[in-house]
Amino acid sequence: MLQADGFEKALIGTGRRCGQPDIKVYSITRALAILMGDQELSYDEAVEHLEFNVIGSWVGEETPIWVDDQEVSYLTK
Repeated sequence: MLQADGFEKALIGTGRRCGQPDIKVYSITRALAILMGDQELSYDEAVEHLEFNVIGSWVGEETPIWVDDQEVSYLTK
């Protein structure tokens, strides 16, 4: 399974699909928090970076999936 480097704390599980390889599943909310904390990006910068450079990258059948888990409460703390 492929992993998203630097987003280990955003990993929330493994996705399974009939007849397809298992894939890692990541939290968008947690990934944004990582970018805003570790790279000191603003929320808008983090969204743009994540959408374009990470979620928007296709690396084959085992490309991780990103879940919008709606846990935005801890981003505002």
